[in-house]
Amino acid sequence: MQPIHDATLENWHDFEIVSRREIIALLRAIGEKKQLIRMLIHGEADVCVTSILEVDADGDQLILDCSINKEQNLRALAASGLRFETTLDKIRILFAGPGIEASMFEGSAAFSMPIPQTMVRLQRREYYRMDTPVSNPVRVSLTMPPQQGGGIAVFPLADISCGGIALLDAKMELDNTIGLNYLGCRLDLPEIGPVPMTLQVRNSLDLTLLNGKPNRRLGMEFVNLTRGGLAQVQRYITKLERERNARLAGLA
Repeated sequence: MQPIHDATLENWHDFEIVSRREIIALLRAIGEKKQLIRMLIHGEADVCVTSILEVDADGDQLILDCSINKEQNLRALAASGLRFETTLDKIRILFAGPGIEASMFEGSAAFSMPIPQTMVRLQRREYYRMDTPVSNPVRVSLTMPPQQGGGIAVFPLADISCGGIALLDAKMELDNTIGLNYLGCRLDLPEIGPVPMTLQVRNSLDLTLLNGKPNRRLGMEFVNLTRGGLAQVQRYITKLERERNARLAGLA
């Protein structure tokens, strides 16, 4: 995933939203769906995970959750500018703010900032991604190279597409060098079966979760996935989409 910076936002001006009514509706939808938001304090090097608590249109304030990491909260409050990134219905949403202030929401500490005047909504993606279950996560097994101790290591997925996966490496076990190939991997898809594959590291992001624990999200691309393997991945994505649609319709 590309890092957010001024040049990036300028390049995406064709996707910019300037309607205040649409911006407020979009922010409220993000808040209602409890979507996590990446708040970039000093670029990709310092990322805080937050969420929208309230959109106060009359007071022109966006209320955000703060981290339990006090030092990270202080760095966020001291920053002169912040970038934010999230998704809504698989569409990437970007916006920026001049800074945040300490606030309170329902008796707890929070952040507040002016409602952004513009947002960027990217509707085009190379591959359609689906979040994988959190309560019963899909897992991928990687064959570790000798320099990393060898053996097999298993990691939960964050999302999946026909082009690759995002896995969570909470213990920072994996070499996250961009372009590195992991051979002899196996993706275990519930009710579908195992899919053997090679995975290539495409991006890496270190996160601090709301509970203060660090985590690392690695974007991994499928390398030379067989036609049969791709069909299995497609079947699983279709299954996830049907289950999600059923939940939204109140049928599950």
